[in-house]
Amino acid sequence: MKLLLRPVILVFTFFSLGNLHAAAQEIDTAMLCRGTYSTEAEGKAALEKMAATYHDKTTWEKRAAIIRQGLISGGELTNLPTKNPLKPIIHSKRVYNGYTVENVAFESFPGFFVTGNLYRPTVKKATYPAILSPHGHSSNPATMGRFLESVQKRCATLARMGAIVFTYDMLGYGESDQSVHKMPQVHPKTITIQVNNGMRAIDFLISLPQVDPKRIGVTGESGGGTQTFLLTALDKRVAVSVPVVMVSAHFFGGCNCESGLPIHKSAHHQTNNVEIAALAAPRPMLLVSDGKDWTKNTPTVEYPYIRHIYKLYNQENLVQNVHLPNEGHDYGSSKRQAAYAFLAKHLNLDTNLVKTSNGVIDESFVTVEDRAKLLVWNASHPKPANAISGDEALNTMLTANNKNAER
Repeated sequence: MKLLLRPVILVFTFFSLGNLHAAAQEIDTAMLCRGTYSTEAEGKAALEKMAATYHDKTTWEKRAAIIRQGLISGGELTNLPTKNPLKPIIHSKRVYNGYTVENVAFESFPGFFVTGNLYRPTVKKATYPAILSPHGHSSNPATMGRFLESVQKRCATLARMGAIVFTYDMLGYGESDQSVHKMPQVHPKTITIQVNNGMRAIDFLISLPQVDPKRIGVTGESGGGTQTFLLTALDKRVAVSVPVVMVSAHFFGGCNCESGLPIHKSAHHQTNNVEIAALAAPRPMLLVSDGKDWTKNTPTVEYPYIRHIYKLYNQENLVQNVHLPNEGHDYGSSKRQAAYAFLAKHLNLDTNLVKTSNGVIDESFVTVEDRAKLLVWNASHPKPANAISGDEALNTMLTANNKNAER
């Protein structure tokens, strides 16, 4: 759970939430930057104003520290739960063409379980890179999310290329049913919970034998893109990131899991997702954008701004943008092709294991599984008895963790 602010592992505690209504009342809504917070022109002008606050690497890093502290304070990440044992549950291994799939759960904090699937390569190596694959919002949280064909394809393909890949449920999606994720009932502290889940997911990955802790990647789309750049900004262990169809100067995300806490604005600063994504510098990052959503201006607005920051480190070659002007908001095949190439380059993956003779990465070998096969909890592996249920129980647990850490 390392943060860039400090080179040591931090011990965290959640703020007391009380009941759900009280928790919502604690948030200063005047400090929230939500959804389409500005026009496209205003977003571009805001970047120009922000750029005037620094002129070299030293002055940028002073601003970066302010932005990062805004994430930590506004996202209520100053105190997260004490690192409890993950107690991982891994079962039902299936062997496919060049990769395996297992069903996984672990406790990100006491009584709260992160559920997902672990994809591993069958090729034997001394060490492997690892990739987190958070997913975006879907019309049906119970049946979509990590179960989607596009998610399975990217995880399986990256695994066959030589990475250990973990995809996990967003709060309220799939088997993460200890809270809901439908507006307006999304838990007001979802950012806090999901950042913690992402950090604990990295803890889980590096606990696996043969995972190289210096080769950790993260990639996700939409709400998963937000998780990607937030986690990268806050956790130095992320070596490579690919946020897909999310980084925008004028759109801040419309869900509590993206903008429900004042992570962009305080009494002392204001920023946006472009600068938060830029906190990845100088680590390799690929921005994938399209012409039919809020990333349509990335080649002319967001990407040049971020590239300028990388240039301050003399590493502008480590940030790239793949723009697909005729495509929309998804993590479709062409977007995956771009991500595969970038992740392969920077994590030392073998694209030859999945390429056709014409150089295209072929996903036809992937076995797309039914939802039932991907479930962690079933008759043979029931959900543990200590699993909390519902927002009231979640708030009680968070409050208890806060009190324990204060002792």
